[in-house]
Amino acid sequence: MLYYYPTLYPGIFVKRYKRFFVDVELASGKIVTAHCPNTGPMTGVSTPGSAVMLSRSDNPKRKLAYTLELIQVHDNSPTWVGVNTMLPNRIIKIALQQYLFPQLGEYSQIKGEVPYGLENKSRIDFLLTGTGIEKPIYLEVKNTTFVNGKLALFPDTETTRGQKHLRELMGLLPHSRAVMLYFINRGDCTEFAPGDITDPVYGSLLRDAIALGVEILPCRFDISCEGINYLGLADYNFMPI
Repeated sequence: MLYYYPTLYPGIFVKRYKRFFVDVELASGKIVTAHCPNTGPMTGVSTPGSAVMLSRSDNPKRKLAYTLELIQVHDNSPTWVGVNTMLPNRIIKIALQQYLFPQLGEYSQIKGEVPYGLENKSRIDFLLTGTGIEKPIYLEVKNTTFVNGKLALFPDTETTRGQKHLRELMGLLPHSRAVMLYFINRGDCTEFAPGDITDPVYGSLLRDAIALGVEILPCRFDISCEGINYLGLADYNFMPI
């Protein structure tokens, strides 16, 4: 297990509002407002009546004690989906420390949040270096929960920020390796493709990026109420739009 959740509390999703707030009915029948650590629209995974799991903090300085961690969906079969977007980078760091991605080679140093891009105004999630690899590896992580059947899709809405990241990764070539890692935050998907229906510009840019040499790692993760485990890479083979 890569990551173990703290004690989780079951409930039923009532509604989401103001992006960062969700109302949840606990098993006791009490309605609580929980923090939603996800800035995206959560397309397809925020249906009222869905089972959810919350973590709880005893920090008296927090305005909301509960945090939304998991939502259960039924696209393919009952599946837990991780919706806390603060976790993927933490989990990928653990995976990098354990060398779970042989595609990246024998790096020896892992640095996070390194400035790069135009005038160093962006920050890459991870920079991998070391004498065991020929070029530094710039690794960007994107969380995805949007699906069509068993096909995981990114993004689930138009993302000018995501488009910018692709352009900046292309700008690193050929002096560095540029890698886009898609964190598929649910275990029921076996394939990956860009979400052309939500952001055709992103889809076109991703195809251009791959043609230029940007690498992609669509990583599948099993999500349970116990924790998160790595399942391997999803297949990808998408046609031009």
